[in-house]
Amino acid sequence: MDINVLKDKIYAFSEAAKGKKKLKEKDIIKGISEAESADPAEVKKALREMIDVGKLMYSYGGGASSVEIPSEEYLREKGLIK
Repeated sequence: MDINVLKDKIYAFSEAAKGKKKLKEKDIIKGISEAESADPAEVKKALREMIDVGKLMYSYGGGASSVEIPSEEYLREKGLIK
């Protein structure tokens, strides 16, 4: 599967859970690989690329990490948008 298609699917999956559930990295990998019949390693690679460019971010709370869509405020602080 094309990596850009995977990225779109990951973003949509994350957006659907926004405000409802904190997603762990493994939740996204498992959900996308099962729904799209994609290789989990490819999903993980696409997810990491999205985190590297700021499209998604890790957040930490309550002793656990999760992956979520960053807010505009966060992106401004990091200099990713103006």
